[in-house]
Amino acid sequence: MQSAETVLGVLRERGRRGLPCEEFYRQLFNPQLYLLAYGRIYANKGAMTPGATQETVDGMSVRKIERIIDAIRHERYRFRPVRRVHIPKKQSGKTRPLGLPTWSDKLVGEVVRLLLEAYYEPAFSDRSHGFRPKRGCHTALREVSLTWTGTTWFIEGDIADCFGSLDHEVTLRVLGERVHDQRFLRLVHNMLTAGYLEDWVWNATLSGAPQGGVVSPIISNIYLHKLDQFVETVLIPEYTRGKLRARNPEYRKTERAVVKARRNGDRAELRSAYRRLHSLPSQDPDDPDYRRLRYVRYADDTLLGFVGPRAEAEEVKQRLAEFLRDDLKLELSNDKTLITHARTRRARFLGYEISVARSDRKTGRDRRNRRSVSGAIVLHVPAAVVKAKSAPYLSRGKPACRNPLVNEPDYVIVGKYGIEYRGIVQYYLLASDVQRLHRLRWVMETSMLKTLASKHRSSVTKMAARFKAKISTPHGPRTCFEATLARDSRRELVARFGGIPLKRQKAAELTDRLTGPVYPHKELIRRLLANRCELCERPGEVEVHHVKSLNQLQRAGEPSPVWVTLMAERRRKALVVCGSCHDRIHGAKRKTVRTQ
Repeated sequence: MQSAETVLGVLRERGRRGLPCEEFYRQLFNPQLYLLAYGRIYANKGAMTPGATQETVDGMSVRKIERIIDAIRHERYRFRPVRRVHIPKKQSGKTRPLGLPTWSDKLVGEVVRLLLEAYYEPAFSDRSHGFRPKRGCHTALREVSLTWTGTTWFIEGDIADCFGSLDHEVTLRVLGERVHDQRFLRLVHNMLTAGYLEDWVWNATLSGAPQGGVVSPIISNIYLHKLDQFVETVLIPEYTRGKLRARNPEYRKTERAVVKARRNGDRAELRSAYRRLHSLPSQDPDDPDYRRLRYVRYADDTLLGFVGPRAEAEEVKQRLAEFLRDDLKLELSNDKTLITHARTRRARFLGYEISVARSDRKTGRDRRNRRSVSGAIVLHVPAAVVKAKSAPYLSRGKPACRNPLVNEPDYVIVGKYGIEYRGIVQYYLLASDVQRLHRLRWVMETSMLKTLASKHRSSVTKMAARFKAKISTPHGPRTCFEATLARDSRRELVARFGGIPLKRQKAAELTDRLTGPVYPHKELIRRLLANRCELCERPGEVEVHHVKSLNQLQRAGEPSPVWVTLMAERRRKALVVCGSCHDRIHGAKRKTVRTQ
């Protein structure tokens, strides 16, 4: 039996070479892939959330994998309909549907995702950044910032209800172009048409990728790869021509005037000529023989940068809409698909505002008075973002105490504010005006200090003096706020708010401090394959007991069962046990639930 890494490596090589694959379905018989998939998704928050049935990750075992493989081998495996719930959107106040698959469907879906990603990832476009390894919002924004200099028009493309409108026939046709395995295509068709339960009433899914399914992102990328190919092989070659713009005749005439004034020793005329020279572009901005079209995509959000007249930008937008409608059966959103002049207005992409710098200001020149920033791409923090991110911490326009946190330890309060602030700042560190977030920092800092003051029945000033600290950063010492949590015979934990220099970082990446230890995913798989109960120490068939949180296990004033003590000592949310021990655990757990 081949290891999971070997199987994925072979698929990756075939995908890189552009070879079709005829044995996709047979790879689903390999239990090593299911163990790898289990190790990747068991820690997800939704793993303990039931779908259409009560099945969750709790009770996972090698026997369950064997039953799934047996059903797939005889083509008896059927995806269950997902349980649909509606969750609120952050800003609009509306709701969006969220699908909750069963655990077995999540596991099989992750195996399918691993296979598809290994095979298709080498063939994907470099201009695609969504739902891909080692790529994300920052890589897309960095590509725009570094390579789109001189852009005249931004074409903002947004596909209306993209993931809910993917046509099933088109999806299977696109997959079938390279995956020549009808059994695998039938399995994908079964996944796409499983339907959903809303208020426990079954509804058909006539289009779209599975809501909440782990395989949906890779399917959408395979689907929209056709759009990437169309732009790269058709639109960009047609709307890109010329190596350099022609020299501006007026600029060359002024250059000759500079030479003449210098030769004649006319200093007044020389200064006047230099002023005219600096006010003119050195190249012809309306050169009919020079065009550039650039493209980037993140999931269903696309951005095109065009150098040329607006009429041709309108043509690009129209042809993009026609291709989506005729070939992919998708529609561009009229409200969100805009053509924006790059020097006078700002385009919106991935939460940033994007514009092109002008050099007619004094700050746009270097020490030699050259227009060094002319045409450069500038990323901005939208004012609306600062306002929206500050809103949860305000009451009647002023920073307010967050009452739900008042009874929490200081470490939790400072840590929660710190994580929320750090996530926002790190996302916008690519912006040239990231200092706009000083307003957000002040709002969150004051709200945090008011929360601490309410907890300790003190004042904001005293809380600031009590929790203030200084740390070293690459930009020098910075003031922040820290709270500690003491632990027996171990180093104390430190939660921190602030201390992040609000200065642009061109190479910024999304990072965050981890609040607890990280264990390799292979560790649980190794314990499972050892076939030994970690409670009674007896060898034999075992399964894994999972819990959502260790904090919910220990009940104040009650003696903890042995399995609770063992999980707390190991700091594990998973315990490998035999069937009889697992039954006893669930019996005790059900009694606890009834008394809550």
